Amino acid sequence: METNLTVAARAPALARRLADVEVAASVVMTSKARALAAAGHRVISLAVGEPDFDTPPHAIEAAHAAALAGDTHYPPQDGTPALKAAVQRKFRRDNGLEYALDEIMVANGGKQIIINAFLATIDPGDEVVIPAPYWISYADQAKLAGARPVFVPCPQNNGFKLRPEDLEAAITPRTKWLVLNSPNNPSGAALSADELRGLGAVLARHPQVWVLSDDMYEHMVYGDFAFATLAQVCPDLRDRVLTVNGASKTYAMTGWRVGFCGGPKHLIKAMVNMQGQLTSGVCTVAQAAAAAALDGPQDLVRERAAIYRERRDLVVAELNKARGIVCHRPEGAFYVYPNIAGCLGKTSASGRRIETDLDFVLALLEEQHVAAVHGAAYGMSPYFRVSYATSTDDLREACRRIQAFCAALA
Repeated sequence: METNLTVAARAPALARRLADVEVAASVVMTSKARALAAAGHRVISLAVGEPDFDTPPHAIEAAHAAALAGDTHYPPQDGTPALKAAVQRKFRRDNGLEYALDEIMVANGGKQIIINAFLATIDPGDEVVIPAPYWISYADQAKLAGARPVFVPCPQNNGFKLRPEDLEAAITPRTKWLVLNSPNNPSGAALSADELRGLGAVLARHPQVWVLSDDMYEHMVYGDFAFATLAQVCPDLRDRVLTVNGASKTYAMTGWRVGFCGGPKHLIKAMVNMQGQLTSGVCTVAQAAAAAALDGPQDLVRERAAIYRERRDLVVAELNKARGIVCHRPEGAFYVYPNIAGCLGKTSASGRRIETDLDFVLALLEEQHVAAVHGAAYGMSPYFRVSYATSTDDLREACRRIQAFCAALA
C-alpha cells in the first residue's frame, strides 16, 4: 500500500525557503487543545491571541448593507475609498498623524501588510532587527523575504523593552528594517513617548533603516500609561516609518481580515504592487464593516479595555501565587509572560520531567487541561505566554489549575 511518505519521496521538491519556517506554536497548541476537548475534556485555552468579544453590531450591519447594495465586486488593490478615508481620520484622531490617501493602504490583515513591506524592500542578505520576545511571524516573514533576522534580547529586568544602546549595537550596514511592536505580543510591554524618542535618536544616525511600527494593540493600555507611536513622537523619521494597525484586536474583527497602514508614498506604492501579485484587494463587505467600526461609536473600545485591565490584574495576582512562577505586570495588550525558572528541573504529578518551557506547557495541557504557549516560540525562555482574552470565570479556573500544577511539581 502506498503511503504519504512514498508519495512525497518521488514528488518534486518543495522550496528551500520553507526549511526554517514552522507552523506557529500558538496554532499547534490550539490544535492540541481542540483534540483534548474533542475527547471530552474541559480544556481552557489561553493560547489564542483573539478577543473573546463580538464584532460591533453597527459594523455587521454595514457589511450587510454593502452586500445588499451590490458592493460585491473586485475592490481596488489598495482599499476602497471609503475605508481609506476612515483610516485617514483614524490616524488623525488617535495618533495625530496626517497621511494622504495615497500614503494609506488596506490589506488582508496586518500580517499581509508586513509581508508586503518586506517583499517590496528586502534583498537577499539584508537584516531585520527584531526585539525579543517577539511575535512569531516577524522572523518567519523576514526569512521568506530573504533577510536574516537579528534578535535583540529585551529581558524582564528592562521591562521587556528595547534599550537605545542595544538597538545601536544591533544595527549594521545590512540592516534594512527594525520591527517595533508596542504594546508587545507576547510580553504586553509598551513603549512610552520618551522611550520611543530614545530609540528615534539612534535611528536618526542610521538613515538606511526602515521602521515597522506594529500598533495592533494600541487601545489596550492600562492605568496611566499613554499610547504613543514612533512617527508621532519622532516626526523627522516619518518618511522611514510604516505605521501598521487593523480592525482585528480593537474591534474584535479577527475573522474579517482587515489591516491597514500609513507610510511614505513610494513605499506604499511598492507594497500595493506586491499585494496585487499576492492576493489583490480585500473583501468589499469586510472593508465596509471596518470603515463603520473606525467611524462609529468608540465607547465600546474603552469599555473593553477596562475589562482587559481587570483581567490583567487578576491573572498577574493569581499567577504570582503559583509556586515557581514570577509574573511581570505589563502595560498593555492582553498577554502576560510569566517566568517559570522556579519550575524547571522538577517532575510533574504524572512523572514528566520539566526541563524546558515547552515541557512545562505540554505537561500543563496534558495534566490540567490548560493550553498556553511556551516562551521559546517567542525567542525567550524560560517563560510561557498567557492570553487573558477569555472570560473572567475561565481565567480564575485556569489560574487555579496552574497553581495546582505547580504545587505538584517535585
